[in-house]
Amino acid sequence: MYRFLLTPRWWGINVFVALAIPLCIFMGTWQLGRFEDRAEAQKEAERAPTAEELKPTPLDELLPVDKETSGRTATASGSYGEQFLVPGRQLEGRTGSYVLTLLKTDGGRALPVVRGWLPEGAAAPAVPGGRVSVEGALQASETVGKDGVHAAGGLPRGQLAMISAASLVNVVPDQVYDGWVTLTEADAGLRPVPATLPEGAGLDLKAFQNLGYSGEWFAGVAFILFMWVRLFRREVEMLKDAELGLALEAETATATGGKDAGAAAAEAAPVAAAAVPGPGGAEGRVQDSGTGSAAGRTSV
Repeated sequence: MYRFLLTPRWWGINVFVALAIPLCIFMGTWQLGRFEDRAEAQKEAERAPTAEELKPTPLDELLPVDKETSGRTATASGSYGEQFLVPGRQLEGRTGSYVLTLLKTDGGRALPVVRGWLPEGAAAPAVPGGRVSVEGALQASETVGKDGVHAAGGLPRGQLAMISAASLVNVVPDQVYDGWVTLTEADAGLRPVPATLPEGAGLDLKAFQNLGYSGEWFAGVAFILFMWVRLFRREVEMLKDAELGLALEAETATATGGKDAGAAAAEAAPVAAAAVPGPGGAEGRVQDSGTGSAAGRTSV
């Protein structure tokens, strides 16, 4: 009975199932692993920092910025240059701007320094003159899609959509560090901007998207198995019906418009009875006089 599994049609179905199920399991496991990695990074970020991490370290020793160095306290010296506002940034539920000033270091490159957060509509403080030394949390360059970054639409001169070397390369003549620093203690008139976790190192929206995708892939395994069992049972039932002759009866019923032989005969009986001549010959038929009376006449 199960020889139908060796037909070309079922060979195709079985090969598809054999390939699709491992793929769904692999993708679901991979997405779940991404979520677990983010959860573990969140736990590591929440633990108390060590004395080594709290110790200020020269900027060049912490580059390039990665998950290990992001958030570490970096120090740099030089003189401030051009200043920009980064609008649309939230701090404690309020909207304002980051005050970003480029620090030209002794190495000749410019370091973006967020000196603090400014409420919306307030005037930015003047740029400090002379040689300065800064100390703050090292952060990776921002990318499109990160919280607070709005790259759509142009901004007025003196404003930036995101803090990154890519957004500054065509604005300033100096080479720019691929990273930035937010001061531990903000300048006068500003509020300090807290450091953020490195991208992909916390339970953010993307982490829960990974968890949702994992559930979808595993649900796909269940759906594929359900459909295979359903097709298998349907095939078996059709074979059993064929052995019992039920399939032929179903075809006959379909050919007669879905009616069985008894119903077809019952409909044909009145037609046959009307065609049979009466006792007086072909003219012995009941006719309607139009007045509601009937007269049966017989020819002589």
